[in-house]
Amino acid sequence: MEKNNVAISVKGVEKIYKLYDKPSDRVKEAFGFRKKQRHQKHYALKGVDMEIHQGECVGIIGTNGSGKSTILKIITGVLNPSAGEVSVNGRISALLELGAGFNMEYNGIENIYLNGTMMGFSEKEIDEKVQDILDFADIGEYVYQPCKTYSSGMFVRLAFAVAINIEPEILIVDEALSVGDVFFQAKCYHKFEEFKQMGKTIVFVSHDLSSISKYCDRVILLNKGKKLGEGSAKEMIDTYKRVLVGQYEIPDEDDENLLDDADIREKASAKKSGEALKAAGARNEALNPDLLEYGSKKAEVLEYYLTDSHGTKTTAIIKGQEYTIHMKVEFKENCPAPIFAYTIKNIKGTEITGTNTMVEKAFLDAVKAGETKEISFKQRMNLQGGEYLLSLGVTGYEGDDFTVYHRLYDALNMTVISDKDTVGFYDPESKITVKNVKTDKNEKVVKFSVS
Repeated sequence: MEKNNVAISVKGVEKIYKLYDKPSDRVKEAFGFRKKQRHQKHYALKGVDMEIHQGECVGIIGTNGSGKSTILKIITGVLNPSAGEVSVNGRISALLELGAGFNMEYNGIENIYLNGTMMGFSEKEIDEKVQDILDFADIGEYVYQPCKTYSSGMFVRLAFAVAINIEPEILIVDEALSVGDVFFQAKCYHKFEEFKQMGKTIVFVSHDLSSISKYCDRVILLNKGKKLGEGSAKEMIDTYKRVLVGQYEIPDEDDENLLDDADIREKASAKKSGEALKAAGARNEALNPDLLEYGSKKAEVLEYYLTDSHGTKTTAIIKGQEYTIHMKVEFKENCPAPIFAYTIKNIKGTEITGTNTMVEKAFLDAVKAGETKEISFKQRMNLQGGEYLLSLGVTGYEGDDFTVYHRLYDALNMTVISDKDTVGFYDPESKITVKNVKTDKNEKVVKFSVS
């Protein structure tokens, strides 16, 4: 994209906090006693670069403490960076700490004008937006009461309504869409969709990976203050899951080569092991030759496939029929309580459904080294027609520690054949009856009921 289309530019940004063992050390250092450094440096961010273009929806993901909220606060001007440069082209509305600028003694209307003024709007401009804010918040006559009398639900509704209705050019969202009751959350996501359709620039931080996958054009992965990689939502989410279970090799301190989609696929392919998987991939084009796999390999998935209702191996399942997911697992070491699992995702990377033997209470036994288990999951196909990706895994708990023995992401392509697709991801299999009902005026009215 052209340089003048850059909405947010972050170059070499660092944020350093000084950590002291005790409060007195802070005082001694401030007054220069013995000129001794009494603090340790903690890098909340270290050398982070990112460029977000106008009209993009970019997600930022990472574990707690990775620097996600810190980078958003620096972009919005809440924090100053210790080093580096940040430039923003456009008016920002930030959903960081909802209601942070509210005066609890003021009523709702007064706080709308207070916040609008702080955001740079004139009184006339705020007048034009007040009704939209009130309609969105929908807290009734409470808007004329002091905010200190509000319930927590009413407070976040008003704070969100103020932040979302100022028509910004750039929207910064930090875990703020899931506020209020379920109906208000739906309204928030609908507004978010409107912003995306209007071509607004959006920076979105969330632990809800389904929302990240659904809304984001590009995703940036942070870990311990450093940018670990950037690319498509699907690839970055898969890498993030590896980070979560400690199955990702963090780049060296001086390694400037950040991962992108091609790097991830190449590294995943290079690390493949197991001749059975390679041989199967050569025989069946539905198996992904570049699947992402990792784990300690105390247990290893040797084989996996689908069968239809007749027991025939296939990757095309007819909607409404039963099908079975099969996997064969060999154990190299003793495992106290292995968990066998599968997940089905759409081609955008959104997890649609899945289960495991622990949830189903189907297998809770210990397994000895040298044993091989064949596992099958049988169910009815209720997904809509289309292409899906099957992921498989063997995990378990060793004491209190969750351990990944072997995971295979997007291992198999599965096609669902359907002559009737309903709305959404799956078919509710509604049984519909239509009855004639006579009114007092002897008029026939069609009544729909679902049983």
